Amino acid sequence: MKPSVEASRLTLGSVSGVERPSREEAEAAVRTLLRWAGDDPAREGLLDTPKRVAKAYEEWFGGYAVDPVEMLKRTFDETDGYDEMVLLRDIRFVSHCEHHMAPIVGRAHVAYLPLNRVVGISKLARVVNAYARRLQIQERLTAQIANTINDVLEPKGVAVVIEAEHGCMTSRGVNTHGTSMVTSRMLGAFRANASTRREFLTMIGNPQSSAAL
Repeated sequence: MKPSVEASRLTLGSVSGVERPSREEAEAAVRTLLRWAGDDPAREGLLDTPKRVAKAYEEWFGGYAVDPVEMLKRTFDETDGYDEMVLLRDIRFVSHCEHHMAPIVGRAHVAYLPLNRVVGISKLARVVNAYARRLQIQERLTAQIANTINDVLEPKGVAVVIEAEHGCMTSRGVNTHGTSMVTSRMLGAFRANASTRREFLTMIGNPQSSAAL
C-alpha cells in the first residue's frame, strides 16, 4: 500500500476545503492577540502590525496553496543511462510547529537514485519548501518529502535527512538553546543497501539520526 501521495492530496484538499477568513478578520485576530499579550494595538508602533502579520502569514504558510506532486511531474528522460545518486544538500527552510506556531529553522538533505528519469534540481528544493510552509511536525515533514519524491519519480531509492532547531524549545519551555533535532526517511535502496545508505550519510556529513522513519 502506498498512501503517501494520496495522503498529500487529501491534506491539501481538506485544507483548501476550509472556508478561509477574510483579511479583515485575520487582522482583527492579530489585534486580539496583541491585547492578550498586554499591549495596545492602537499605539503608533502597532498600528500597522496586523497588516504586516497577515502578509507574513501569506508567505510563511504559502505551502497550502501548492501541490508538490504537480511540481515533480515534469521530468527528463535523456540521462545517457545515469543511475548514480542525485543529492541536493543544505536546503534551508523555515517552517512552524503546529503545537505552538513557533519557528522551525533548519536544512534538508534530499537524494534519490534515478531509474529512468530525473527532475530539475530546483524542484527538490521547491518540494521541501512546499511542505515546510505549512504547520508541521518535523517527523511528518521528513516523511512527506521522501514519500512524494518516491511515488512520483519512482526511483530506485529516496533518502531525506532534516536537521532543525525548534523555537518551541529554544525560546520557551525548557529553553534548550543550540539543540537541533535530526530526522530521516530511507526508502528503497537507501533502506535495503547499507553501503548506499553510508554513501549518502557520508556525503551530507553523517548526522546522527534521531528518527529513522
